[in-house]
Amino acid sequence: MEKEPEPLMEIKWIDAKEDKDLKDANDLKDAFFVRREVFIKEQNVPEEEEFDEADPESHHVVIYADGKPVATGRLFKTEESWLIGRIAVLKDYRGKHAGKLVVEKLLEKASEMGAEEIHVHAQTHATNFYRKSGFVEYGTTFQESGIEHISMIKRL
Repeated sequence: MEKEPEPLMEIKWIDAKEDKDLKDANDLKDAFFVRREVFIKEQNVPEEEEFDEADPESHHVVIYADGKPVATGRLFKTEESWLIGRIAVLKDYRGKHAGKLVVEKLLEKASEMGAEEIHVHAQTHATNFYRKSGFVEYGTTFQESGIEHISMIKRL
């Protein structure tokens, strides 16, 4: 059986914090589309919990396949640390390296911005995915939007 070819993927950055022309998050619509499909529709996260005050302060990456948005994630800095999160891949594109590409791009951006370590609040079912990128769990599990998570860290 012949393996299906990988889709051609394009990368777009939306630096909400740096782009003063963002109007009502229109430039984030593709990122928000992917997050709605994955977190709100699939995982039943309430919309008011999915979109938060970190969105306008974040650097967002969107991965496109054949011109349509299929994966996204964001990077932002709190007072204490750099966080990646809201990493989402449409169901039809899982296992096609879109998620790995999101994480790689977020880590590259964090490194460029001087981060020495990156944190993620990983859904516990996704810990192996993050381990493959060098993240290590710490602390105890906790609930976010009714889904079990654990904190993970990667030193750059």
